[in-house]
Amino acid sequence: MAFPSDVGVIDLMLGLPEGSKKDWYAFLHSSFMDAESKEFEFPVQYMFKDVPKDLEDGVDPVAAVLGEMDRHGIERAMIGFHPERGNGLRALKEHPDRFFGSLEVNPNQGMEAVRLLQRCHDELGIKAATAFPAGMNPQVPINDKKFFPFYAKCVELDIPICVTTGVPGPRVPMACQKTELIDEVCWFFPELKFVMRHGAEPWDALAVKLMLKWPNLYYSTSAFAPRYYPKTIVDYANSRGAEKVMYAGYFPMGLSMDRIMTEMRDVPFRDHVWPKFLRENANAVLKLGL
Repeated sequence: MAFPSDVGVIDLMLGLPEGSKKDWYAFLHSSFMDAESKEFEFPVQYMFKDVPKDLEDGVDPVAAVLGEMDRHGIERAMIGFHPERGNGLRALKEHPDRFFGSLEVNPNQGMEAVRLLQRCHDELGIKAATAFPAGMNPQVPINDKKFFPFYAKCVELDIPICVTTGVPGPRVPMACQKTELIDEVCWFFPELKFVMRHGAEPWDALAVKLMLKWPNLYYSTSAFAPRYYPKTIVDYANSRGAEKVMYAGYFPMGLSMDRIMTEMRDVPFRDHVWPKFLRENANAVLKLGL
């Protein structure tokens, strides 16, 4: 089956520039900023050859992103946002029919961050929490007990948490993101909907084994150009894992929408997988009601 053009795609990782690509990434992953100089360098630039260009002066970032979504058949997109400012918050308020929010959590902030997660759920209707263990300072391993209040809160709120796993792109230690650490989390929190982000490589085969083992463990394709989706994941989706793998892009942080959707047409998913991958699984796991 060719890539379907009428599914109404749900993208589980899309960004909104805060004036420029550099500003957006610094906002999302502020732990990479120098506390004194506030200077910032895009930490995974070396991995991507066609990072989308900065917006021209005077262009509304929200309108620009909506235009890209319309052009490529993306009906809804999950965006990270700051609960008090920024284009992400504006997009959620002005276009609730197109965007839904996620909140990046940092266990180093303790119960203050847990309370913020609760507030964003109650007041802004966020649909997921997200976490980048290797990007925290200090780093927090996926199975660290500092994460447990956040996992418990996600169970209580009935929302998934999307966590980066695998070797991180930024040149920082990887041990905190080893995919094997997810096993303990799923054992301790069987009700938790846990979504793996950013590939799980080189442990993608282990990711498949763990998804077979744990009913509420899922995989999203964020930060990978479709031509580089791990074969183990594609094979799993085509067999026993059609309900476990979900589309997430990486625009505008590292990939253009044109590249993502052009390469997507060559991914060898079977007919029954495409609508689940592009829409149905995300709708079910995040309870979007579409």
